[in-house]
Parts: sequence; structure tokens; C-alpha cells
Amino acid sequence: MMITTTADLAAACRRLSNSAFVTVDTEFLRESTFWPKLCVVQLADDHEAVAVDALAPDIDLSPLFHLMADERVLKVFHAGRQDIEIIWHLAEMIPHPVFDTQVAAMVLGYGESVSYDQLVQRVSNVMLDKSSRFTDWSRRPLSEAQITYALADVTYLRDVYRHLAEGLEKRGRADWVSEEMAVLTSPDTYRQAPEDAWKRIKVRLRKPRDLAVLMEIAAWREAEAQSRDVPRSRIVKDEILGEIALRAPTTVEALGGLRGVPNGFERSRSGTDVLAAVKRGLERETATIPKIERDRPAQNGTGATVELLRVLLKMVSEKEGVAPKILATTDDLERIAGEDAPDVPALAGWRRELFGEKALGLKRGEIALGLKRGRVAALPTAG
Repeated sequence: MMITTTADLAAACRRLSNSAFVTVDTEFLRESTFWPKLCVVQLADDHEAVAVDALAPDIDLSPLFHLMADERVLKVFHAGRQDIEIIWHLAEMIPHPVFDTQVAAMVLGYGESVSYDQLVQRVSNVMLDKSSRFTDWSRRPLSEAQITYALADVTYLRDVYRHLAEGLEKRGRADWVSEEMAVLTSPDTYRQAPEDAWKRIKVRLRKPRDLAVLMEIAAWREAEAQSRDVPRSRIVKDEILGEIALRAPTTVEALGGLRGVPNGFERSRSGTDVLAAVKRGLERETATIPKIERDRPAQNGTGATVELLRVLLKMVSEKEGVAPKILATTDDLERIAGEDAPDVPALAGWRRELFGEKALGLKRGEIALGLKRGRVAALPTAG
């Protein structure tokens, strides 16, 4: 069923609100905009599946947002971060409560970042037709093939959800997924504050001045991209931002002479804004500049410890049937190896019980890794 009017959407959401759970997916475009352009929303419960044309003339999506906020109805997504980000941007609210089948699958050992079609094949023994995946969802009318594809993303998700929820209950891991949903439903996960934009730019900085300039020009670009609703790279590419941060040009001529800066950019309004941002960076108080993090393992001589922790992580993940990625990240392992009291997710909650305590024991020399019947095992040390 394709919904194109507010009245039909409101009626569908009233029906769906009587269900214990609703599966949710979206189709959107983002290639030419900063904010994702919502095109279609798919919803399903045990009784029906609907596709909502978010681009239909005069449609008001408020009934959808009310359903997403209904605490009585569990919203089930697969890899739902982008879907939730769209709702956050359009309605300034986050669906709650939620269940993410990709996270649940990792907790149950289905592998890291398992795809929806892989899960459907394993749970329902169905091969999904993904031929419409990369079609233009903004063009109207939508084809029958597109609508069928879109609805399949929520109809089979019902079976996947039930299968994974049952597995979590049997293995006593439902609370583990609930902990992960706290991150997925936190507004901090989706806020894109211009002052934090520098954190996502990969550039090797040498001194605090470089970072101060990067912070200012990245904040300018983020605000500009958001206000104009265009991709960040349309304003200035990352590599050019890095070059500006390292060279800190203060004149039109110096900016125009940098590698990669487009011809004439230095004399444009954007060029003027960049020079002003560089000036702000150079004038920043030292106390407001974060410390530049250096590569820890090589400097601290903990590279071998990190490798042993990787072996331990793989051993624990295989034994417990949990994807390594959800137990501990590379950063977790490096900080456990190099710091006395690291504050990392791997040393909190269920992760600490499953892996963290063993990791600390290995670091302290209380356990060792060895082979037992041809398999890696954690063995107590003689001391």
C-alpha cells in the first residue's frame, strides 16, 4: 500500500500504534545535499505493510513522528542510525524505544556489520531482489518494482526481529542490546555542531596552532554546508582544509598559492571567510585548544601487548559467539595496553565481564595465552 495523503497516513499510524512493534526503514538521497532528503518511509506490523510517499504534495508527516515517539510501540530498524538521523533532523525527536537488528546480530555472533539481506537469507531462507537499491527515489511516479523492494525491507524484518529477540532471551543477552540502544537514541549521537567538525577531519597536525586553525575553518565550513544544504566537499574539500590548517595563510596571495585551492577561490566570499577563520584560529587562547593526540602504541612500546589483546579478543568472541567489533575497538585495545586506568567501553558493563577482566588479567600477567587441544586458551600463570 502506498500512502500519499495526511489522512491516510494518520489512519495507518493509528492502526500501527496498536501493535507491540513496528518495523521501520527509509529511502533517501544525500549525494547533492548536506541533510538527507527523505523520499519514502516504510512501516509494517503483523497485519499490514505501508510505504509513505514523503514527497507527496502537502503531506504532513506529523502522524509518523507521533508513532515514532509512542513509548508503547517498539520501533525495529536494521542499521538504523541514518534512519533515526533523518527523523531527528525533520522532527527534532528520536524514535523510542528502538531495537536495531544489526546490533542484535553482532551480539549473537552473526558477524560484524551483517547486512539486512544476509540476515533475511539466514533467517527466512529468502534471497531478496536488490536491483532497485540504487534507483532515484525522488523521481515520481515510483515503479512497482521500487515499491516492492521498499516494502520487502520491512516485511522480512518482522521475522528477523522475532528470531533475534528469541535468541537474545535464550542466551540472556537482551540487556546487552538495550545498553547499545541508549547510544542509538541519544541526541548527542546526531548533533552536528560546527565547533566539533574538526574531529572528523584526518590530517597530521604538528602543533597547537595547526589545530586551532583547523577548528575554526572546519567550523566555518560545517556551518556553511548546513545553511546552504550542500555536501561539505562542495564548500572546501578535506585535504584543502588540512593544507590551510598547516600553512595558516593570512593574505589573499598566500591562500591562492596553496596546493589544491581552486583558481579565484581566494578572492571569493568563501576565501574572505576562510582568511577570517584562520585569523580567529591564530588568535585563539592556548587554554581553549585541545591536546593533540599522538600515536600511542609505537611511542609507549605497547605494540606487542596490543597484538596479544587482539588474540584474546578473537578467542573470546569465538567462544562466546559475539562479533569482536562490538566487544572492543582498536582504540579500546590500545588504551588498555598503554594506560593505567583507561575509560573505555570494553571495561564497562557486560563487555568488562565478557572480555575486559580477561584483558586486564593478561596485561597484569595473571593469565597467559597458550594452546589447549589445538585451540587458543587463556591459562593461569604460575605466579
